[in-house]
Amino acid sequence: MTRTLISSGSPFEKQVGYSRAVVQGDWCFVAGTTGYDPETRVMPESVAEQARNALVVIERAMAEGGFALSDIVRATYYISDAAYWEEIGATLGGTFGTIRPAATCIVCNLIKPEMKIEIEVTALKANRT
Repeated sequence: MTRTLISSGSPFEKQVGYSRAVVQGDWCFVAGTTGYDPETRVMPESVAEQARNALVVIERAMAEGGFALSDIVRATYYISDAAYWEEIGATLGGTFGTIRPAATCIVCNLIKPEMKIEIEVTALKANRT
């Protein structure tokens, strides 16, 4: 079974030693993705904008591996403050409203203070209908 490593170009990938996504067979595992703007690498203040940026990076990585957002079967959201849940609801609902993956939200500290959300997903190609 072929294993494909996908990079988003983030300097953290080489520094820490991980891939943005790993495709193994019909599965795609996307690493936790924070909200840096994928073009400028600047972190916006808004948690909703951070969530949108993370989803753009996730979607690009998945597309490179031959997957679509509709293939997502599992999503985990890590937020640094429970109050952010209300702010990110519309963004997450707009992306996952019809996909409805099994999902979990965890309130925790993230590795940098400007990071307010990190999103991790798992996708299965066989999920397509």
